[in-house]
Amino acid sequence: MQLSVNGRRREVAYPDELLVWVLRDELGLTGTHYGCGIGACGSCTVLLDGQVARACLTPARAAAGREVTTVEGLAHGEQLHPVQRAFLENPLQCGWCLPGHLMSAAALLERTPNPTDAQIKEAAGVNLCRCGGYNAIRRAVARAAELKREDG
Repeated sequence: MQLSVNGRRREVAYPDELLVWVLRDELGLTGTHYGCGIGACGSCTVLLDGQVARACLTPARAAAGREVTTVEGLAHGEQLHPVQRAFLENPLQCGWCLPGHLMSAAALLERTPNPTDAQIKEAAGVNLCRCGGYNAIRRAVARAAELKREDG
């Protein structure tokens, strides 16, 4: 089976495996983290056709015919995505949750380029941070929205 991951067609040998394991083990894209295994923490968040999805709950087969975007696919060449740049300015303590927050923020900014504080809080709230970095996360998402507007 083939998947489109970060704009590239990739051959997948185990389509019945969970997407998180196909991405990490088969395709070597280790930016997608495994956390809880029940879709609650969000560290495994990827985008399927631009929508947030939990890779720990999604069989790889369900991503066939759709575009999978991982944290590795946010940047365009050497140009980091505004979300990546903003989180570098506002680092978190351990970073385990970071891929999920980056992906959720990227999805939010695609559909809502100028989010309110309430929208940022709602989008960030679907992912857990075991270090309690929620204020820094919200600041980073707000900064990412600014950077995205500056980029045009």
